[in-house]
Amino acid sequence: MTDLTLVIPAKNESECLPRVLEELRKYNYKKKIVLQEDDLTTISSIKNYDVEIIYQKNKGYGDALITGIKSVETKYFCIFNADGSFNPNEIENMITKLEKENFDIIFASRYEKNSGSEDDTILTYIGNKIFTLIGKIFFNLLITDILYTFVLGKTKKCNELNLNSTNFNFCIELPIKAKRNNFNLGTIESFERKRIAGQKKVNEFSDGFKILKHLIYLYFIKK
Repeated sequence: MTDLTLVIPAKNESECLPRVLEELRKYNYKKKIVLQEDDLTTISSIKNYDVEIIYQKNKGYGDALITGIKSVETKYFCIFNADGSFNPNEIENMITKLEKENFDIIFASRYEKNSGSEDDTILTYIGNKIFTLIGKIFFNLLITDILYTFVLGKTKKCNELNLNSTNFNFCIELPIKAKRNNFNLGTIESFERKRIAGQKKVNEFSDGFKILKHLIYLYFIKK
């Protein structure tokens, strides 16, 4: 499919990213790699791949995603991890469901039937369940995995949202603002693979606390 762009945030992912791009060779998707200009090791590791590099002016996971999505010119975008945890075989099912049921954004979920994760810990599992429940009760979000950013959607619609979270708060800001703008949101089963190398960039405690604070902020500040 030529009308889809993968947005791949790739800070310090020189070990994983080449292997991810190698796996993606057989798929006809455009690929935008988002990183900082001084990340020379990662840049060097992908010099032989047909990708577009987008440089962040600022820092942070959310900023990388916002920067990447704003640069997309295809009808659809898909957030895709650089660490090997997302399976590209699942993308076609996401596109099919989005088009068939006229969703604006599809959120992959590790907690649907026939889904799972090789990378979840007890802490991240409990945290995800709690935050997903908060999303359901206070924001009427029916997605089942609010912190999982394997997301595919309509580019034009997404760029209508005032997304401004530069860190991992992006994970909750996207679905909440999409819901408030009456987007049609869907969920699909997914299996998260173990990352190829390196450590997770998420800190369960500090990032979890920031996400909780941002949930409270979004509940009271409806914009």
